[in-house]
Amino acid sequence: MSDCLFCGIAEKKIKADIVHESAEVVAFKDIHPQAPVHYLFIPKRHISGVQEAIRENPSVVEALYRAADETIKGSELEKKGYRLLINCKSDGGQTVNHLHLHLLGGRPMKWPPG
Repeated sequence: MSDCLFCGIAEKKIKADIVHESAEVVAFKDIHPQAPVHYLFIPKRHISGVQEAIRENPSVVEALYRAADETIKGSELEKKGYRLLINCKSDGGQTVNHLHLHLLGGRPMKWPPG
């Protein structure tokens, strides 16, 4: 999708601080981090959100979680803990209409998240 920020990052047309990349997924540091570690994992192809992914290509959701697991393997996050979340649509906090998984860590997480 030509006007999608995350598609631009996946296509390397927009610069991002990449922390992980595979055939299906790219992960990068969030530009407005909400924790000391805040990475976004996105599918390389445009998928608007988690509902579309689950209904049309559920393996992409698994690919996002696998990429997050590979990224934290052997790190302090793996030892101390972290949070994974997917926001869905505007009321759920989704601000970019491209499926993305947040990985947050490096501090204790609070509940409820807000």
